[in-house]
Amino acid sequence: MPKKELIGQVVSTKSDKTVVVEIPDHKPHPKYKKIICTTKKYKAHNEEIDCAEGDEVKLIENKPISKTKLWKVVEITKKAT
Repeated sequence: MPKKELIGQVVSTKSDKTVVVEIPDHKPHPKYKKIICTTKKYKAHNEEIDCAEGDEVKLIENKPISKTKLWKVVEITKKAT
């Protein structure tokens, strides 16, 4: 089974070797069919890639590194201006 990939924006880089990435999601309401925009924050492992707040990054699913870190930063797709 292939690993899941997500693309989102870096919100925080305060932790050591960890970044918090916000992933937007747009789903229709089950009954009323209005599009609802939600966001979810993921903690991702960031070993050597230099991420800054506002960068757009690509995450890949990984084995658990800690209690809350289940994702790993693969690359920076767009740098913050």
